[in-house]
Amino acid sequence: MKYVMALFLALIITGCSSDHAGISIENSNQNVVIGNSVLARSLVFKDAHITKVNGLMQASVEAINKVNTDLNLQYRFYWYDSQGLEISGSAAPWYSVALAGNGKVILQGVADKVEATQYRIYVRRALY
Repeated sequence: MKYVMALFLALIITGCSSDHAGISIENSNQNVVIGNSVLARSLVFKDAHITKVNGLMQASVEAINKVNTDLNLQYRFYWYDSQGLEISGSAAPWYSVALAGNGKVILQGVADKVEATQYRIYVRRALY
């Protein structure tokens, strides 16, 4: 019973982590996770592609700004194996990108381990 309670507590703490607070997965692309609902309404993602570069998975997705104002964003790739488990140490650093009003940009990342077969991109407003 203590084990179950400890596991439940760990899940609650993980779910309340400030790094992922307010996350929603963008409806049309299950690989993109957006930091908050206001930002989610300002962006559209499409044309997700996966290729191999020297045996490593490369992912790209087009981000489109639906509003007239510029958006300063940060994004990070997380890589997963064929069982859907995050590959240890695979989280890339946060990259910054300026997205002009009604503009488009391609977000790209390359896994650093050959075990990667799946990915997720986390997108948030830039913290600066």
